[in-house]
Amino acid sequence: MALQFLNLWSTGLMFVRSHLALHPVFPDILLEPWQLVTYSFMHTGLFHIGINMLLLFWVGREFERMHGSDQFWSVYLTTAVGGALICLLLSPIAPSISGGMQGGRSIPVLGASASVLGVLTTVAILYPYKQIRLLFFGVVPLLWVVIGFLGIDALMALRPGGNTAVAAHWGGALTGFLYAKNQQGALGTLPGIGVLFRGRSSRRSGSGLWARVTGWFQSSSSSGSSSSGSAPTQRPVDTNGASAPSSGHTKEVDRILDKISEEGYDALSEEEKRTLYEASES
Repeated sequence: MALQFLNLWSTGLMFVRSHLALHPVFPDILLEPWQLVTYSFMHTGLFHIGINMLLLFWVGREFERMHGSDQFWSVYLTTAVGGALICLLLSPIAPSISGGMQGGRSIPVLGASASVLGVLTTVAILYPYKQIRLLFFGVVPLLWVVIGFLGIDALMALRPGGNTAVAAHWGGALTGFLYAKNQQGALGTLPGIGVLFRGRSSRRSGSGLWARVTGWFQSSSSSGSSSSGSAPTQRPVDTNGASAPSSGHTKEVDRILDKISEEGYDALSEEEKRTLYEASES
């Protein structure tokens, strides 16, 4: 009975791996295009999924709170597709770093690393002063973490016989970079490019409350980090550079944002969180 169960389990895993992991071989991918997304929800090994989920928890959770779930999933899925497309593009010439066909057999790509690195890159570009605390390293800028990962990937690409889909990481990071630049309006002059990364909440990225909310990310004095070298919190300005109008509600929002900068989002009460959410929707 146990042997039959193991055989059934093994057969199920092979089926899932064959049809949901990314096999970056053209034109085969046209028959199962969902692989461009589904591979990013698959993992092998506890260390693999553990690292990805920790990074996503540390950075992705905060991004989702500030931008909303729709924007978070937009970044996650877009960068997953970007990583898959780079694998598909490079697999004929560099199968060792992108999957594809090796020795007459298909080497599948799976894991959330492309999407996680895409989310990290998006946040690092949008908020270059964002910092995170790393074991053995202390508090470091998120942008340095992204650069470090890309540097490690470059070394892996040079190592013969590697089994890491470095191309997916590069594609995820590149897509995250383009996504962030589009949110900043830097892709507006490139025909057909900006529309690929346009998110529903991009309308909030200009002035008013959103400009004040980004001060939380831009402040180097965040929860768990040291207060030395912190940048002053910027006050709201409108698109013409003038100070935003003040009111009792605006002052309350300012107080909440200052509290986030000093103590972190988790220090807010439920009432304060609701006030901040309602203000972000207005």
